[in-house]
Amino acid sequence: MSRPSNLHRAVLAGLAFAAAAVGAAVPAGAQSVSDLESRIADAKSEAGGLAADIDAKSAELAAAQAQAQAAAQREAELSATLARGQERAAELDVQVAATEAALADARDRLRRALDALSDRLVAMYKGDEPDSTTLILESDGFDDLATRTEYLKRIEEADSALAARVRILRAEVATRLEAVEAARAQQQAFNDQVEAARDQIASARAAAEQAAAQLAAARAAQQDALAGLQSQVGDWTSEVQKLREAQRQEASAAAAQDEVADWVGDYSIPSAIVMCESGGNYEAVNPSSGAGGAYQILPSTWDLYGGSGKPQEAAPAQQDEIASQIWADSGGSAWVCAG
Repeated sequence: MSRPSNLHRAVLAGLAFAAAAVGAAVPAGAQSVSDLESRIADAKSEAGGLAADIDAKSAELAAAQAQAQAAAQREAELSATLARGQERAAELDVQVAATEAALADARDRLRRALDALSDRLVAMYKGDEPDSTTLILESDGFDDLATRTEYLKRIEEADSALAARVRILRAEVATRLEAVEAARAQQQAFNDQVEAARDQIASARAAAEQAAAQLAAARAAQQDALAGLQSQVGDWTSEVQKLREAQRQEASAAAAQDEVADWVGDYSIPSAIVMCESGGNYEAVNPSSGAGGAYQILPSTWDLYGGSGKPQEAAPAQQDEIASQIWADSGGSAWVCAG
């Protein structure tokens, strides 16, 4: 049996080239299928975690937005309350102005009463009026005494009334002052409380809005990361499919190579034709046609392809070479057994 012929080697080389072409279709440095599948599994697991985090942040974002909205509503309510308080303060200013006017009038009346009382005391001190003993002793009879007594009584009553009026006016002034100061203090305290509450609510609203913005940014970043992972998983999945297809084609090429090897065997043309023509005998001769050798090549054909001597006398390698050339030019039509 001879070594494989040029045709045999050409067929095998073609198959090797096809296998190499399949390998070239896979990107250089491509990872193994198992490695890529492991990466895909890890990425899917990470993507699941990201999706869960995104859901959680969505819930937190909704809560923060609700808090911000509630704070904004409360701030608006307090602003309205403060506006009403300021209206009330304006009303109190009017009342205070009226009270101050009344207070000024009361103070004026008190001043006049004090002046009158002072004048009365000065008059009594200077002795411009007679004392009660002198009036009684100098009276002329009972009627004059009664008149003088009534006069003294009226003077005392006037003095008492004046003193009482002074006391009343003083109390009225003090009461009005206390009322004005209390109203002012109450309104100022109310406005201060409303203003402080509004500031606190505004701060809480700003904090809630900031938290919502941060949560929204974090969720957007996670969504981008998830999209990137999904894209990468898609790329890896495509690469796995390419690798598997390459492996399948490599397996098909190897099977085809084995099949061709079995089909050609150790000859330049299919072994079934050789067996039919000569039984594989490189020295066989057809007595009727003169065809010789394992491939039963006619002498004229042998000479045409550059053969020396007779086909059956040539070395197996030369017979293989010329047979491969004939096959390349004519295929199976050059052999009866191929028919």
